Amino acid sequence: MQSFVIEGGHPLKGTITPQGAKNEALQVICATLLTDEEVRITNIPNILDVNNLIRLLTDMGVRVVKNGPGDFTFQASELRLDYLESDEFVNKCSSLRGSVLMFGPLLARYHRAVVAKPGGDKIGRRRLDTHFLGFKYLGAHYDRIVGRDVFELKVEKLKGCYMLLDEASVTGTANIIMASVLAEGTTTIYNAACEPYVQQLCHLLNRMGANISGIASNLLTIVGVKSLHGATHKILPDMIEVGSFIGMAAMVGAGITIKDVSLHQLGIIPEAFRRLGIHIQISGDDLFIPRHDTYQVDSFIDGTIMTLADAPWPGLTPDLISVLLVVATQAEGSVLIHQKMFESRLFFVDKLIDMGAQIILCDPHRAVVVGHNHQVRLRAGRMTSPDIRAGIALLIAALSADGVSRIANIEQIDRGYENIEQRLRQLGAHIERVQ
Repeated sequence: MQSFVIEGGHPLKGTITPQGAKNEALQVICATLLTDEEVRITNIPNILDVNNLIRLLTDMGVRVVKNGPGDFTFQASELRLDYLESDEFVNKCSSLRGSVLMFGPLLARYHRAVVAKPGGDKIGRRRLDTHFLGFKYLGAHYDRIVGRDVFELKVEKLKGCYMLLDEASVTGTANIIMASVLAEGTTTIYNAACEPYVQQLCHLLNRMGANISGIASNLLTIVGVKSLHGATHKILPDMIEVGSFIGMAAMVGAGITIKDVSLHQLGIIPEAFRRLGIHIQISGDDLFIPRHDTYQVDSFIDGTIMTLADAPWPGLTPDLISVLLVVATQAEGSVLIHQKMFESRLFFVDKLIDMGAQIILCDPHRAVVVGHNHQVRLRAGRMTSPDIRAGIALLIAALSADGVSRIANIEQIDRGYENIEQRLRQLGAHIERVQ
């Protein structure tokens, strides 16, 4: 197992460019299963979750050609259908959360899929009901295979229909969209997720010959087509990484420029940091975060304590709650952090409390942070990364702390952040990867 060793207290300065979006990459790569023609995708991040998905597609028989860094061509013309029934395939799917996004395309094109319980972050219950209900609306049925802890999805012919989703699930919406594009007739999805990554998936599918309207809204209309063809696609910059770098610059920066952020796709993210008192300067499609010797938490108009809560898009993404919480530990003032969507994502705060942060964990979903206003630095410590986003939050805390910290289980951070230690060293961070 690898760890990061971080000597805190060194100010970061310079320019950094965000990687391609992890969540979008997982969706659009799986969309290549919908055609037997070549689909070329650029700006693919070189991270563990994405690389594991590409390897899994290769094992399935997808022809994958690497044209250059982050530039791949996929062709799913000769899938190994027998492999999709094997225990090896099921075991690999169960260790990779993104594998769930293959089931919509497989059901659409081959009318059958074996579904294992997917892996990923241990941040609470992440149910698949929305996926299954969507497939059921389209005419599929599923059976539990006794002794293998898997479900088998089958359908003779997918048929379009109207459906109201029980929740605006991002992966659920993406899966249902990919199943619907080859269904017979028209599918209407209400309460659809409308994140930029879902929008990007729809744009790619339309370039492949699909007929999707209502993109960027929660009401999608999909007219089924008989087949899809090849296309090209460029992945957006990762808005979670952009937010992580904003938080890092606020905590330990001496002037950091974040390049090519796709500003109009960031939604409420910059405003969430401004509510903590962070100054963000915009220049074209770049952000500049100056040195912050202090930053003061805003309050609501009636004077009540600031609350930052996650919500479906265009609300605040839950993936940045951990970073915002860490940034709040050095603010002037107090803030209530409300993580509504996952019940285990705040459990890493005990590590921050050990480092000297003033945090009251009210329950699994809420924490009150009383900021130090840079009067007291966090203490270095030994910790373990429980998931991707808590891992980067602990890394930010360690960079600002007094002394040398060690973070174990950094494979979790590698799942979502590309060559993070090398990129941070270029900004002046003292960080090493060790066995």
